[in-house]
Amino acid sequence: MFKSLRERFAAWRRKAETEVATPPAEAAKAIGEAGKRIDTSKLDSILYDLEIGLLENDVAFPVAKEIVDTLAEDLKEKRIIRGADFEKAIEGSLRAAVEKVLGAERMDFWGFVEKAPKPVVIMFVGVNGTGKTTVIAKLANMLQKRGKSVVVAAADTFRAGAIEQLEVHANRLGFKLIKHIAGADPAAVGFDAVEHAKARGRDVVLIDTAGRMQTNTNLMDQMKKIQRVAKPHLVVFVGDALAGNDAIEQAKEFNEAVGVDAAILCKIDADAKGGAALSIAHTIGKPILFVGTGQGYEDLTPFDAKWMVERLFAEA
Repeated sequence: MFKSLRERFAAWRRKAETEVATPPAEAAKAIGEAGKRIDTSKLDSILYDLEIGLLENDVAFPVAKEIVDTLAEDLKEKRIIRGADFEKAIEGSLRAAVEKVLGAERMDFWGFVEKAPKPVVIMFVGVNGTGKTTVIAKLANMLQKRGKSVVVAAADTFRAGAIEQLEVHANRLGFKLIKHIAGADPAAVGFDAVEHAKARGRDVVLIDTAGRMQTNTNLMDQMKKIQRVAKPHLVVFVGDALAGNDAIEQAKEFNEAVGVDAAILCKIDADAKGGAALSIAHTIGKPILFVGTGQGYEDLTPFDAKWMVERLFAEA
């Protein structure tokens, strides 16, 4: 997980120690000179290398720039000596800069579910192949284990296989599935699911939608219709970590079309770069709720900035 970006961070830290840190032999003199700081010309050079490394690992430019700028401000105030102090100074500053970007937006999903009016309606959007249907099954499983009753709307009526896939999950997990025939009006499916939940006193409605390329205007309009009819309390973008910068652009387009409230990032366990995870929350200004870490129903992990930072720097 995040192998490429992790290796880039490690290589950058080694270069920073060589080019920026004060040699031990000069340490006493450096400490004795008030105001002595890092050579900014050398600092600019290694920060440029870090920025290029971030961009090569699918970190969006505004995110890479913020990490580098935050790191630059912090390091310019430090006097760093090679050896024991280096780990604390350089890596600590880099970790803090990354964590700041990741922690820009947060959301207590379980608290939201408890406090929102019942039934809590959550609509899932994203392009084909990102794993929306599987994410819905995983989240239904988590909700039921917390004592919540769940209704799922099979509103991806463009693809018969999506309805069948949800039927398999419903039989395994025991949630109520509301479906129409393939080709039916997706908004009608969403409406029926919400009405069923209201009539039966159910806690949560999860609405699956057809995978839409963000550039398909007609299908995006259909999704807006589902939103108008079902009136979701939460719109969740499901992205594929392996899509890199494409996932970031998709999140922006869906946010502009329907107003995304949060994101779930799938396949993060297979993501060698890590750039999408670093960038999505910051780019759209919305929190990442969960990350998919495998194919099983239990493989949906609440997202935490410290969790990701530890993995970005592990064994580096």
